[in-house]
Amino acid sequence: MQQLFLAVLACLLTTLTTFSQNNTPINVATYNLRYDNPGDGVNAWPNRKEMVKSLIRYHEFDIFGTQEALRHQLNDLAQMPEFAFLGKGRDDGKEAGEHSAIFYRKDRFKPLESGDFWLSQTPEKPSLGWDATCCNRICSWAKFRDLKTNKEFYFFSAHFDHQGVEARRQSGQLMVKKIKEIAKNAPVIFVGDLNSTPETEQVKAIQTLLSDSYQITTMPPYGPVGTFNGFKLDAPLQNRIDYIFVSKNIRVQKYAVLTDAQNQRYPSDHQPVVARVLVD
Repeated sequence: MQQLFLAVLACLLTTLTTFSQNNTPINVATYNLRYDNPGDGVNAWPNRKEMVKSLIRYHEFDIFGTQEALRHQLNDLAQMPEFAFLGKGRDDGKEAGEHSAIFYRKDRFKPLESGDFWLSQTPEKPSLGWDATCCNRICSWAKFRDLKTNKEFYFFSAHFDHQGVEARRQSGQLMVKKIKEIAKNAPVIFVGDLNSTPETEQVKAIQTLLSDSYQITTMPPYGPVGTFNGFKLDAPLQNRIDYIFVSKNIRVQKYAVLTDAQNQRYPSDHQPVVARVLVD
């Protein structure tokens, strides 16, 4: 009888452990890091990079998309040995120019596939899209296996144009098309700086496929609504332009816009946006 009891107990513990592992949440974030511009003076990257690292570690990001960072900035963040990153430079499809990179914990996620496409009429090559006038825009993506839950999902990180109205509108439609083409019916997380507020056509286009984590979080959103601060501590933070979108097979437990500052300075000119999610 005692052996039977112990066998049943062991089976129950195994079941509970498996259930717990299969329901391990993921801390997702998106963070426009501001490119390394020496003209930023006290807010230039060398004065901010350790602040960014400490924020990422303190808030225990598991996987996050970045925008604007140059390759050496990504290399600086990759000095955190627990992380690796994917993504190419927007100027040449290699390392030149800003990136929309994806960082992930190496002990938690295994990349299975990855790629990049440009937000333009020729997404397969470095190119300027529609009425954008100064910058190529890129989206980097990867398929991951969660080593804790054995579940697979796709992660996309993008940065929409800051000037071209048509470029932003068309980028929203292109993202929907490419996500359908690449991920099909698999779980999807799409993060980015869209330079667009929620009522715009491009954000509404994305919401025909994915849900805005701000709107579906179980716990009410935490922090300010707005996500751009311009390095000003007294910024009104009213306009939401950075997003975390998820497919219907992903639940959002928590959502926040973080306002961490050190020595009276923000780590970037955007606030990081974070969400705790469960992949079903």
